[in-house]
Amino acid sequence: MTKLQVRAFLYQLGCFAILFISIQYLLARFTHLTGFWIPFTAFVVGTILSPKFQAAKTKDGEKLFMSWLFIKGIKEIG
Repeated sequence: MTKLQVRAFLYQLGCFAILFISIQYLLARFTHLTGFWIPFTAFVVGTILSPKFQAAKTKDGEKLFMSWLFIKGIKEIG
């Protein structure tokens, strides 16, 4: 794995973890879900809402790109 691929993996993992923990807390606090349904629902919602990061080789070298549900198109990250 290249350095940018590792960075993309860590960004994606971090964003998912933040969303998963936040959603799990909100579901436990404000809904009547119990047991297995809280983490399962948090996983599904976190997977859908988290941004997707990918390292790709271009003619200018390797670059990091991000795609997200709330942003139109694909954005290049520094």
